[in-house]
Amino acid sequence: MSTETQEVAKSREPLFSKKNRKLISDPLNENNPITVQVLGICSALAITVKLEPAIVMSISVFVVLAAGNVIISLMRNIIPNRIRIIVQLVVVASLVILVDQVLKAFVYDVSKQLSVFVGLIITNCIIMGRFEAFALGNTPWKSFLDAVGNAAGYGFILVTVAFFRELLGSGTLFGIEVLGNAADKTGLYAIGYENNGMMLLPPMALIVVALIIWVQRSRTKSLIEE
Repeated sequence: MSTETQEVAKSREPLFSKKNRKLISDPLNENNPITVQVLGICSALAITVKLEPAIVMSISVFVVLAAGNVIISLMRNIIPNRIRIIVQLVVVASLVILVDQVLKAFVYDVSKQLSVFVGLIITNCIIMGRFEAFALGNTPWKSFLDAVGNAAGYGFILVTVAFFRELLGSGTLFGIEVLGNAADKTGLYAIGYENNGMMLLPPMALIVVALIIWVQRSRTKSLIEE
């Protein structure tokens, strides 16, 4: 092996270097797309009444963001700057249509619950933001890791909000009764517990997100503005 080849091999960055691992870990906390960047709030309010649609939505956003980031990164050197936004919209729209068709084919009931919000993934600020701010300037591998981190950060908040809204609003998780039967007065309902119907209203999603932000900032002082 020549000296030049050895130097190239030595300087090649490991797939999971510290810098690459931060692409995944940062969006989970200090750079979370919902609680720090305040992006993708609409879906957090609209589809978190139950856990199942929240999880399906999170997986859908992951698929679109991961595939889109890699495609945009692969095309980054051939996309004319003047039409880059149009290209990004074509890529995300194509991927969203594919995801929508798969959902209708395999989980039709959940697809109906998600309604127009699957289509609105096209306008999700998180996805367009990652295309523009990261995938256009980085390699496919780094872009994929960035998509994994941001989709995980987005999905974590969605699932957390949905967990509390379904549990406290309906007394169920994934549609399964966990607090007892409200009609038959069993479980917690036997001692007078009542479901909080307000948890099913969109404003309560905003309040749950606010509580998550409060807990996150109380634990991470660097997020507190002076």
